[in-house]
Amino acid sequence: MSRILLADDSQQALRLGEQILTGEGLQVVSVTDGATALRRLHDADPDVLITDVFLPTKNGFELARYIKAQPEQKHVRVVFAAGVADQFDEQDAKNAGAEAILRKPFEASALLAAIRPLLAQAKAEREKQAGSQGRFERSTIRAAVTLAIDSAMPVMIEEMTERVMLALSQQRVPVPAASTTGAERKSASAPAESAPTAEPASQAIGDQR
Repeated sequence: MSRILLADDSQQALRLGEQILTGEGLQVVSVTDGATALRRLHDADPDVLITDVFLPTKNGFELARYIKAQPEQKHVRVVFAAGVADQFDEQDAKNAGAEAILRKPFEASALLAAIRPLLAQAKAEREKQAGSQGRFERSTIRAAVTLAIDSAMPVMIEEMTERVMLALSQQRVPVPAASTTGAERKSASAPAESAPTAEPASQAIGDQR
């Protein structure tokens, strides 16, 4: 299955892109900044990177130049995405390594028309690399394992949370409230006896006489 790395700091753009791409049966890994996109390039091993031109931390130009400089990323195709009001030189984008440029918000037909030939190119390049390196590529296996873990992680977290909650609930021992006997209640309600008062000193001396 083909994989897309979608990098955009707009949640709306991510949701729309994911909806269009997953609807075509593509695997999508979404990130919101350039530094994370750079890390996921290695573990997700995408066929196509769709990146916002002005992505935080590392922009689209930096990501494209990095990919084109890495022999192991030779198969990755790069698509730049930009808002209607975003100003940049499209020739500079192509020189940096962008194979296609799209405007946001994404339009399904334009997005799919742009990436389909790029996916075919990425597949052909992978097959070429696999033929020279052997049948199985470490990067492909690593990507498959990473995506499987990503998919299973929410279920694992939920299951572990339930187990911890169950263990904690079993350790709780209810402490019975302290009960008072009828005699204790009566004693508590009875007025305290007053201590005997001492006789005046002069009266005590008179009595001794």
